[in-house]
Amino acid sequence: MQSKANYFTHLECSQTGERYEAGEPHNLSKAGKPLLARYDLDKMKDEVDRGAVWAREGGFWKWRELLPVVDDADICALGELDTPLIDVPATAKASGATGKVWVKDEGRLPTGSFKARGLALAVAMAHSFGLKRLAMPTNGNAGAAMSAYASRMGMESYCFAPEDTPEANLREMALQGAKVFKVNGFIHHCGALVGAGKDKMGWFDVSTLKEPYRIEGKKTMGLELAAQLGWRVPDAIFYPTGGGTGLIGMWKAFDEMEQLGWIGSERPKMFAVQAEGCAPIVKAYEDGARHAEEWLDAKTAAMGIRVPKAIGDFLILDAVRESGGAALAVSETVIETARTRCARQDGLLLCPEGAATLAAMEKAMGDGLLARDAECVLFNCGSGLKYAMPDGAVALDRHGDVDWGAL
Repeated sequence: MQSKANYFTHLECSQTGERYEAGEPHNLSKAGKPLLARYDLDKMKDEVDRGAVWAREGGFWKWRELLPVVDDADICALGELDTPLIDVPATAKASGATGKVWVKDEGRLPTGSFKARGLALAVAMAHSFGLKRLAMPTNGNAGAAMSAYASRMGMESYCFAPEDTPEANLREMALQGAKVFKVNGFIHHCGALVGAGKDKMGWFDVSTLKEPYRIEGKKTMGLELAAQLGWRVPDAIFYPTGGGTGLIGMWKAFDEMEQLGWIGSERPKMFAVQAEGCAPIVKAYEDGARHAEEWLDAKTAAMGIRVPKAIGDFLILDAVRESGGAALAVSETVIETARTRCARQDGLLLCPEGAATLAAMEKAMGDGLLARDAECVLFNCGSGLKYAMPDGAVALDRHGDVDWGAL
């Protein structure tokens, strides 16, 4: 991969704006808040052409000028590509939408989910600092991505997952070299274990927003989406929200692109989508609060959004409110109905979290939060093949008389 000019300058606290130098590993700021990467966009504006960047191969690595990685030797690549925008006309019509509805299918990425974006960047930067051992709490897909990229770079990985994490995810992590631990608790309990073992085990914590670079990988969803739409943004984005890194990252990407002159000042309405059984962001949004309280006894089959407490809660809520969007919770029943409908009517298999965004779009339109002719992008965050599916097969005895009419 050819080296690109690097415009990364420093980090700053998302709450206080305090500056942190870029040449060493960081977790949270002194204020206990996420750090955000900053770039010399004025200089980049005069030197980088958006069309030339978009014409490159390499998936999300093509955006090197807007990423913090300096040295090509730190790039960990596993065949990344630009994920497709898939039109779902039959599903849209059944949902009552009259405008274009796209699904951004992140399940096409390495390890089958959008977690590849953030973890590839986190691992690359950890490698640049000479770190050898990484650890994280995970509901499944993030651990799978970390284990793959860490092994690719010759690094150790430790994954702490809730005990009811899908078996496919647990086995994927282990097969890719991670040491995997099933914990009797939720993801934030797993995160507490990562923090507790940090000094004794000497690992670096790559939890959601507890290091600055996963968000930089996730922001490439916004860069990629704008380029795919001809350097514009849709009317609305529906995003499955647990830790919310991708929603925060896309909001950051739109701001950076405007400063570069790559897009205008228009912004999509950002809809943070959660399940009714775990909806701390929705409750904070409805209460008018800037921070979300921990959600007790969280329950949902959409494991990726079962995050009882998000450290970037205020950043999620800021983006939602500034965009004119909303935080919406949907039931397990409508999630499964949406998943079935999209698979049967448009042939696209959504993961439960992706199906939640379809259900939320229907809710937003039904409640008058969004016009039915709005152009919408739904984020399918992972491959539907990783999740349990209903058994629709019927046994057929090849030795007996087949009742063809009954088929």
